[in-house]
Amino acid sequence: MAALKYSRQRKAIKEYLSSTKEHPTADTVYMHIRQEYPNISLGTVYRNLNLLASQGEILKINCNDGSDRFDGNPEPHYHFICDKCNRVLDLDMESIDHINKIAGAGFAGKIEGNVTYFYGLCPECNHTKE
Repeated sequence: MAALKYSRQRKAIKEYLSSTKEHPTADTVYMHIRQEYPNISLGTVYRNLNLLASQGEILKINCNDGSDRFDGNPEPHYHFICDKCNRVLDLDMESIDHINKIAGAGFAGKIEGNVTYFYGLCPECNHTKE
């Protein structure tokens, strides 16, 4: 793969994602990056987010509402997605990668990984449920 040309805007997007524990949408990233780069377009933000995700530098999380959220921490970890407010939270838990071995037991192919999302109500929505 050819080396990627340096981009200050891409660097700013990656730095923003690395500085937050939130898992923002592309629109939220755009609103934040516009403060430093007022002429940046939403399309540029989307292209850079997708490029960074395809290169494994950030994570792209598909949510129940059809939106994508982005995580600046590309290291393996687990996420919780709230069914009510669609908030995405990191879960602090032990690895469940042994599930690959379990899944591969009755499978003739080769399992190399998994993506696991947990769903339900976040603490705030669970506290205020009606």
